[in-house]
Amino acid sequence: MTATTPSVEPGNALPVDTSELRRARRETFRALLRSKTFLVGVMVVGFWVVCAVLGRLIAPDDPLQTDSALTLQSPSGEHWFGTDNLGRDIFSRVLVGSRDIITVALLATILGTVAGTGLGLLMGYFRGLVDEAISRIVEAFFALPVVIVALLALTALGPSNYTVIVVIGLVFTPLIARTVRSAVLSERELEYVSAAQLRGERAPYIMFVEILPNVLPPVIVEFTVRLGYAIFTVATLSFLGFGIQPPTPDWGLQIAESYGLIGGGFWWTALFPAVAIATLVVGVNLIADGIQSVLER
Repeated sequence: MTATTPSVEPGNALPVDTSELRRARRETFRALLRSKTFLVGVMVVGFWVVCAVLGRLIAPDDPLQTDSALTLQSPSGEHWFGTDNLGRDIFSRVLVGSRDIITVALLATILGTVAGTGLGLLMGYFRGLVDEAISRIVEAFFALPVVIVALLALTALGPSNYTVIVVIGLVFTPLIARTVRSAVLSERELEYVSAAQLRGERAPYIMFVEILPNVLPPVIVEFTVRLGYAIFTVATLSFLGFGIQPPTPDWGLQIAESYGLIGGGFWWTALFPAVAIATLVVGVNLIADGIQSVLER
């Protein structure tokens, strides 16, 4: 007596145990809440996000207001981080300066993650000539430093926030695509993909509905890691004059405008924006490490 298997009509998915999926998500969330690394990172990044949203409301002074009578005053009770060479309050400029760097870095990382994930799904699912052709292009990008590519593009297109977002996003695309491709190649051989193909599902459905949810963990880790790189890249471009433009109180721009004053003993003009960049990048990296450690269990 032979056993029969129920036929599955094309377009009808096999039943999924959603309760198991919900339970797994809850366990992952609880594990994150128990991760001290993750929580410290969230607190650091959360502080700067609050500053980005409410910066002008909580800043004690106008970050753009100049005063020749207050130039280069050292940190004091009135000006906690001192003043710069134009008499502007550095503490206020650091608080408000978080907005543009976080916004630009976040949008650039989202762009790179979305494009890189789509590209990685194509490479890993179709393999063969598609994989080979795209892989050659991806490998060419790996030979060039991110900042150098960004500088060349910004020199040609001109500096602006939108240009920085697009350039950094496109530079991150092949890096993320390589990671997603590796994950998709493993998933491609599993039974649920074969079952979807037997049901007659189209390739876009299989890639984005069947495979994508199962490769989200490495995508999330890649997103958080790249966000840290994006913050540092945006600050570097601003420092070099190709990123966020004056008089915007950007951290990289503040360092560029005042690092020459350090030799004269005015250390506070560059120190506090530099510390802000460092703490934000460290906070993002702590979140990435926390997520990665939980997902790899």
